[in-house]
Amino acid sequence: MASGTLYTYPENFRAYKVLIAAQYSGAHIKIADDFVFGETNKSEAFLKKFPLGKVPAFETCDGKCITESNAIAYYVANDQLRGKTDIERAEIIQWFGFADSEILPASCAWVFPLLGIMPYNKQNVEHAKDDVKKALTALNSHLLTQPNLRKPYQNVNRWFQTVIYQPESMAVIGCFKLAEKTLEYDPKKFAETQGKSSKKEKKEKESKKESKEAKEAKESKKEAVEELDPTDIALAAEPKTTNPFDALPKGSFDLDDFKRFYSNEDEAKSIPYFWQKFDPEHYSIWLGEYKYNNELTKVFMSCNLISGMYQRLDKMRKGAFASACLFGTDNDSSISGIWVWRGQELAFTLCPDWQVDYESYSWTKLDPTKEETKELVQQYFSWTGADKEGRKFNQGKIFK
Repeated sequence: MASGTLYTYPENFRAYKVLIAAQYSGAHIKIADDFVFGETNKSEAFLKKFPLGKVPAFETCDGKCITESNAIAYYVANDQLRGKTDIERAEIIQWFGFADSEILPASCAWVFPLLGIMPYNKQNVEHAKDDVKKALTALNSHLLTQPNLRKPYQNVNRWFQTVIYQPESMAVIGCFKLAEKTLEYDPKKFAETQGKSSKKEKKEKESKKESKEAKEAKESKKEAVEELDPTDIALAAEPKTTNPFDALPKGSFDLDDFKRFYSNEDEAKSIPYFWQKFDPEHYSIWLGEYKYNNELTKVFMSCNLISGMYQRLDKMRKGAFASACLFGTDNDSSISGIWVWRGQELAFTLCPDWQVDYESYSWTKLDPTKEETKELVQQYFSWTGADKEGRKFNQGKIFK
């Protein structure tokens, strides 16, 4: 069974195919939690392993390095996904190429200008739209001519929704929501996204001569950008959203300090340290319990549910800490955890990006003055004990 470390930035659609393939095969994949796009992948250590500096990139447990998302997904998959015969394997590679050569470039050329992350050219967008329609028509015809697929898959739309609502897909991307209306071109978006100034300001800037140092810096930045993958550049250029925690009072509890202490010390020291530093006026403690434990099967798949949730909540790390535990064994397990975050309300409601998974859990705000709360914190932070049904602790994951 494949195992190793995946290097990628949060919500990288190329990495999703890798993570979903791993859900099907049971491959054990760790996502590098200290990866920073544009920094880590430009470091000497990273480039020594992956000379092109692109992500996703995968390092196996025995030190082998693989790049290109299709190759990584193929490696971590199983025979069900790879194909069992030569013709099946060839067809899978064929559809890999179809997606990357026919659908992806045209889709990006159509959508990115409408999102304001690429310059808009009406003729190019219309041409890209036609290319997407041709590609989807070809795919739709293929699906309708397959005897075993004709009945459940009447068109690409139904096929797509069937795929993304498989448990293995939802464990990675959550509940996918289709667009409710067609995206229209907004001339303000590109200017806002790129941080462009007004025409007057532009003219004033153009009238000024650039210094030699400014020109060199500009050329250096241009060369660095040109080395990156165009799609990654476009995604990285999306407007940065504000973190809802920033609007809340910081209080006296230094959460980053506690995270470092927890990581470097054993529980005998880190848990008393937590209570010594905790600020109940500005932070709250919550118990989150998974609602659908009866649907949990393999332990590794249940743990992937936790990892997937953590990944999708990456932007929440700044003001939150959690210890989620899986209790029990295959086909008899439960998921629950203790969460600590800034503020007194349920944090997930503060940001639409944080609402993918939280409704799958029941949330109980705990009173930090009560002994029961201290016992739960002790149990979940030290990974011990059992759940309410008596299932013993199996493994845990920290969100920090």
